[in-house]
Amino acid sequence: RPLYDALFDMMGAENFNRCHERGDIEVAPLAYMRGRTLDDSFIILDEAQNTTQEQMKMFLTRLGFNSKIVVTGDITQIDLPDGKKSGLKQAVSILKNIDGIETVQLTAKDVVRHRLVSDIIKAYEKDGQRNGRKG
Repeated sequence: RPLYDALFDMMGAENFNRCHERGDIEVAPLAYMRGRTLDDSFIILDEAQNTTQEQMKMFLTRLGFNSKIVVTGDITQIDLPDGKKSGLKQAVSILKNIDGIETVQLTAKDVVRHRLVSDIIKAYEKDGQRNGRKG
């Protein structure tokens, strides 16, 4: 529900529901993207750290004409089963030098939640550095 919560906060529930009913906004599971081309669209993939490499490739190749894709995720919060590699981590690594693709890495300074959340993130980052892990 985080995506719905954000859309409700930005648009108001009534306006969102109206746009959704008209088909101006579509919310769909990743599995429903296969075989589609999304022209004239603004596409958001949320929680992308939990995509597999195959899922990420499939999603990114749905990009159609006059469209933009925004992918969000936190590589310190990967919940994939053992042996599965994050599609987000791979995409950031292999696509970073492609013209027209930009990446932004947020830090604890960018947190817009309770002030303690920033301190919690810093503590985990410090522990990760001490133990040879990232975050």
